[in-house]
Amino acid sequence: MKEIVAIIRPNKIEATKDALDALGFPGITALSVIGRGRQRGIANEVSCEISPQLLGQGRSGGMKYVPKRMVSLVVDDEDVDTIVATIISINQTAQIGDGKIFICPVDDSVRLRTGESGTAALH
Repeated sequence: MKEIVAIIRPNKIEATKDALDALGFPGITALSVIGRGRQRGIANEVSCEISPQLLGQGRSGGMKYVPKRMVSLVVDDEDVDTIVATIISINQTAQIGDGKIFICPVDDSVRLRTGESGTAALH
């Protein structure tokens, strides 16, 4: 099993969710997050109000943090390539700030309701 964690633009979350659902992976966790990469944020990238505490102080062309969405799902090993390709196809704009995808090993999973473990707990 693998956990796929994707950091994506906020305006891409619905299309990403719909594409994963169409592939048969409706179970995701999505969070609003803030962060920045090497570019230290991109001024005017987002069309939402950002508190003055988060804006850069006197740095031209940069922000302290950029709002993003973090999507996480745990899947069987054989599904990873399909899901990653789908996330890329929806979110890749070839512009700075498209995000990142992380693929992490998962040792086990347990469904609380039934006690099922391993991949049986995923389905």
